[in-house]
Amino acid sequence: MTLLTKEMKAKIPPLYSQENVKDPIAHVKFICLWSDWVWWVVEFDGEDLCFGKVKGFETELGYFRLSELEAVEGPGGMQIERDLFFKPIPLSQCE
Repeated sequence: MTLLTKEMKAKIPPLYSQENVKDPIAHVKFICLWSDWVWWVVEFDGEDLCFGKVKGFETELGYFRLSELEAVEGPGGMQIERDLFFKPIPLSQCE
């Protein structure tokens, strides 16, 4: 699965454009089916670098690379997937 389509890449705000937005919108959600890890994308550099909320061992805001998510291989060849049913929501609602 392509994690971000060309159309999706064009719709996500560029890096640093949401810095002063009190509750920015999460546009995309990635999930790891064999663990509890989740990534919500708020900003994107148009190439590879994303900024958003990451829920893993802890929940925090930070940067992550699309290429690194695409390279992850889990049990039986499973991969990180985009939540196809996710609709953009305020970051405060991402849990």
